[in-house]
Amino acid sequence: MQSKGAIRLVAILLAIACFWQLSFTLVTNLQEKKAEKYAEKAAVAAMNSAEFNRIPEAEKAYYLDSIRKNQNRWYTDSISSEKVYFGYKFKDVKSKEINLGLDLKGGMNVMLQVQLEDLVKALAGENQTPEFNRAVTLAKERSINSQSDFITLFGEAWNEVSGGQRLAQIFGTYEMRDQIKPESTDAEVLNVIRNEAESAVSNSFNVLRNRIDRFGVTQPSIQKIGNTGRILVELPGVKEPERVRKLLQGTASLEFWTTFEYSEIYPYMVEANNLLAQLLAEEAPVEAEAAEGEAAATQAESLVAEELAQQEGSDAEMDAYKKANPLFSILSPSQMRGNACIGFANAIDTATVNRYLAMPQVAEIFPPEFRGMWSVKPSEYVQGDNVYELVAIKASSRDGKAPLDGSVVTDARVEYDSRRGNGAPGVSMTMNAEGANTWARLTKDNIGRQVAIVLDGTVYSYPTVQNEISGGSSSITGNFSVEEATDLTNVLKSGKLPAPATIVQEQVVGPSLGAESIRKGLISFVIAFFLVLVYMVLFYMGAGLVADFALLTNVLLLFGTLASFGAVLTLPGIAGLVLTLGMAVDANVIIYERIKEELRAGKGIGKAVQDGYRNAYSAIIDGQVTTLLTGIVLFFFGSGPIKGFATTLIIGIITSVLTSIFITRIVIDDRLKKGKNITFENKISRNFLKNTHVDFLGKRKYSYIISGALILIALGSIFIKGFTYGVDFTGGRTYVVRFDQPVTAESVRAAAETVFNAADPESSVEVKQFGGESQMKITTSYKVDDESATVDPRSST
Repeated sequence: MQSKGAIRLVAILLAIACFWQLSFTLVTNLQEKKAEKYAEKAAVAAMNSAEFNRIPEAEKAYYLDSIRKNQNRWYTDSISSEKVYFGYKFKDVKSKEINLGLDLKGGMNVMLQVQLEDLVKALAGENQTPEFNRAVTLAKERSINSQSDFITLFGEAWNEVSGGQRLAQIFGTYEMRDQIKPESTDAEVLNVIRNEAESAVSNSFNVLRNRIDRFGVTQPSIQKIGNTGRILVELPGVKEPERVRKLLQGTASLEFWTTFEYSEIYPYMVEANNLLAQLLAEEAPVEAEAAEGEAAATQAESLVAEELAQQEGSDAEMDAYKKANPLFSILSPSQMRGNACIGFANAIDTATVNRYLAMPQVAEIFPPEFRGMWSVKPSEYVQGDNVYELVAIKASSRDGKAPLDGSVVTDARVEYDSRRGNGAPGVSMTMNAEGANTWARLTKDNIGRQVAIVLDGTVYSYPTVQNEISGGSSSITGNFSVEEATDLTNVLKSGKLPAPATIVQEQVVGPSLGAESIRKGLISFVIAFFLVLVYMVLFYMGAGLVADFALLTNVLLLFGTLASFGAVLTLPGIAGLVLTLGMAVDANVIIYERIKEELRAGKGIGKAVQDGYRNAYSAIIDGQVTTLLTGIVLFFFGSGPIKGFATTLIIGIITSVLTSIFITRIVIDDRLKKGKNITFENKISRNFLKNTHVDFLGKRKYSYIISGALILIALGSIFIKGFTYGVDFTGGRTYVVRFDQPVTAESVRAAAETVFNAADPESSVEVKQFGGESQMKITTSYKVDDESATVDPRSST
């Protein structure tokens, strides 16, 4: 074999790279075990507290689970920015671990509610009549405890409060003129609104699916929940929940605003600060006592008495300053001339600043056009990780809306700024003709001032306009990371959500298979792998050991590649792994049998090895290529478990070819070069099947009869009995069940299957941990086609 030195070097480098890549998974597991121990200590401490005895017995297990979950998350969040491995922060280490699918590890479960009341208001042209607002409010209140959809509830509420007024008068806007006429009945108007609502939910579903696909999460699950306007999203092994929340909830409401300068707003800030000091003066004593109590409780745990005494003076001065300057104590004026940034605040204080500025007495001080919006990222002007900029937005239009919005954006893409020398990522946008004209006029009127680019209420950048921008092309820059720029591009390209979607429930879900099923699956893999290793040694002796070494190398390369490319490993993926290992052994069996034939022909060991490998190549490559093509088809056209199976199959085929052909050849050639012998058989395998003669062609008629009968039986079973589909095909009803003690998914699944199968043998059940160990999510296909109101009570009992 030519270039053995180069192949050996590449193999060693690949092995080192795979060991390095897999080490991140090991470090992550070690840190997560520490988090689990920390959470368990917190749960034990809570269990021994006096408060725990006051909790109802049925809620104690759930209470402890909640503590474990929160403390575990707190621990991992606290070390996310700490360097834990060769200069890598924990969040970077975690991003490089092997990704496990929903079936093996679980992930993030998010329930989104499409806000149909906002859609109804938009369809009505933001109508402000008391009857309309009252009907919307009643429908929203009743939707909490009702099974009816929001549009039906709105129609019922309208009949109660309208006083005979027709809906056509409310919804007969210019935009709806083609669907709603002045003579349209309320029923016809409600049908139009319902169709628009269903379309909005479907469009939201499609937009969310596109965003998730571009987000890069492998094998997500996204489904609409009946006619409730809710969308369920499950993302396996998500490592950045906050990034997911922003991506899912963002409506892609892109706006371009003019701004005030700091010097124009600062006098109003001073006046607002003084007014707040007066307004809060009466509440200050009560708040001070509470704050002192909290501070004393916190400090007593972490500081000694001497340190407390030394700090009393400075604390008193700080309290006095806060009383005199309630706004400026949490919002530091920027003092930046000619800049739209008017102040800086810690992330924890931004909500308080918003509350202060929204107070009616304070809002009256500022110009009517003033709006304060926060930067999307911490400021680069101030040291610290969580200090944000408050930008003074100028809403100068009559309707208070932005002069230009994202509806004019036709395309968006990530670009890298070569002019700044650091290749900083940004987002390049292209606008349509209408947007290009408005943008040109807007930039021309604001030369020398800043224009804020706002997405979903947060400022992404506010560059200074140097000259008029014509042509409809512009850029968004804002000290983005590559991921942030990509997310922004994806949101803009995926489109706006037709109605806002808010997260109404968020949980971490356990693996759908359950820990016991996963353990059994892994044990079966280990047993199969061990048996293959033993078989090769017993049947091929020394050459079998070489094949075993190649197999171990194959496993290393396969898992290292999975981790490197961020592929997701699922249980079907493990099945694909077992298949590729079997195919790798099959390749070695073909090679070794050809070598044995050459030895029987009287050739020397060196010549036999050379001819054996050369003659086996065609059979090995044919088999591997056809399987590889099948894997590629499954990867591109399959989803979920099928895609997981295809992923490991494709990677496994490539690594198995490299190891079964090149690694074994290098080891055998090196051994022969050193004058050492290598055996390919023993006494048992030497004449195995050598003198076996079977007249297959003579017995072909029996084969035709047996195979034909089996085909007919199979076809009859398909057409007469049909297939039994699981909940992943048919859908079903989902219940979250809370137990009074920790349970396992396997035990709950077994009990649920017994009950549901007794009622309907064709039904199927899926159980996964939902939050802590005392809470499970059960999905069943029982009576999935029955829409009657009595099904849910029967299923839940």
